[in-house]
Amino acid sequence: MKVTMKLMATSCLTLTAAMAQADGHMANEMTIVSWGGAYSASQQGAYHDPYTEKTGVTIINDESSAEAVAKLRAMNEAGNVTWDVVDVVASDAIRLCDEGLAMEIDPDEMLADGHDGSKASEDFGDLLVSDCFIPQIVYSTTVGYRTDLVGDTPPTEICALFDTETYPGKRSLEKRPINNMEWALLCDGVAKDDVYDVLETEEGQAQAFAKLDTIKDDTIWWSAGADTPQLLADGEVIMGSTYNGRLFALIEEEKQPVAMLWDAQVFDLDGWIIPTGLSDERKARALDYIMFATDTQRLADQAKYISYGPARKSSAPLVGKHATLGIDMAPHMPTDPENAKNTFLYNYSWWADYRDDLDAKFQAWLSK
Repeated sequence: MKVTMKLMATSCLTLTAAMAQADGHMANEMTIVSWGGAYSASQQGAYHDPYTEKTGVTIINDESSAEAVAKLRAMNEAGNVTWDVVDVVASDAIRLCDEGLAMEIDPDEMLADGHDGSKASEDFGDLLVSDCFIPQIVYSTTVGYRTDLVGDTPPTEICALFDTETYPGKRSLEKRPINNMEWALLCDGVAKDDVYDVLETEEGQAQAFAKLDTIKDDTIWWSAGADTPQLLADGEVIMGSTYNGRLFALIEEEKQPVAMLWDAQVFDLDGWIIPTGLSDERKARALDYIMFATDTQRLADQAKYISYGPARKSSAPLVGKHATLGIDMAPHMPTDPENAKNTFLYNYSWWADYRDDLDAKFQAWLSK
């Protein structure tokens, strides 16, 4: 019965959207939420501008993705959802889907076919990690460091973060437990394959916090992806974590004395959800945008602006040169074999289960 109801709901949703589009009843303005900086700029070039040129629709950019879960909960509670398409990491998409705050998507009905005729469900494959998640890119959180501040022995391993004797100076780390807890355990001797089993226990969490205690006084905590690049550019930190695309922009576009530390880069997925609670006109517009933006070439086009790997299999061979720099982008992708020699696979389903609890514990630890 549950499966039948789900299929009926999906069919009705598709029909509603199709009718709205056929009648021309789509909103002429939409708000798309993302992360800001170089990432939002890449979406502007690959998706937003071409969509506006095609449809005349005004797109309003909001940079609140880091707070998407809390804000969508509040909007839903108030009965006033003002966002149309929201860019989120996979674990947040799972949480939003489980809470009924994100719309379920039938990929083969609502997303574009591949340029080779392949259905979206096949082309996105295992990256369709939630019934509500529309994969966009594979990215990594990694560490950048100032080449002029690390002396004659530049770091090669993630545990340089915790080595304040060899690399004295401030670090910057994201103001949340994700990635920090994993790196802390890795650098405290826990085997890569055991990290989440250990982190599931009270003792393992205490072990991670104890390791982070060793650099707590040397750390500037960031909330926005643009923070670490700015801190590195200003020389306020010797090294810090951020998204690999932000570091690419800092190194290749801004020519700052910064290098990337790929060791133990944390692979993750990012993509879109459509919030529940939209009017039929706004829902139809959001679905029309998603159909446009999941095209094989569109996803490959984003890699012209930022070094994130497209989520569609059919898009990967189409990744070419940077739009303005003219350099080949493939070697700058986190998935490049040279860069992916020692990756850490982020467990988004694990974090979907433990995120709220560890968020609270992490904030309590920060306030001590």
